[in-house]
Amino acid sequence: MNTNNAIDTSIIKNWLNEKYSIATVEEKLLAMGYNTSVVADYIVAYKKQKRNKRQFIGFCFMVVGAFLGFLSCTLTILNPFPEFYNVILYGLTSLAIAVIVVGLYYVFED
Repeated sequence: MNTNNAIDTSIIKNWLNEKYSIATVEEKLLAMGYNTSVVADYIVAYKKQKRNKRQFIGFCFMVVGAFLGFLSCTLTILNPFPEFYNVILYGLTSLAIAVIVVGLYYVFED
């Protein structure tokens, strides 16, 4: 039995890269000889890292969507291409909103 309470983040990163499920992580830890309290700590840390990665992706989507929305607003006001006015006003704005909603999904969905 291993009684080391320090969590090895490199192991957790490997699990994230290999996209292990929680059950697989628990099985691997029990096979390595950790007790249940250490396994619970590892699972909490694994879930936290997984959530942090997902939130980072979500915030990236939101930043891109906000930039597209700002670009759409600016191009609509300046109207440098009159023949593309409707495409910029409705198309680019709709795309920006869709990208922001995808980012919100990644941030708030668990």
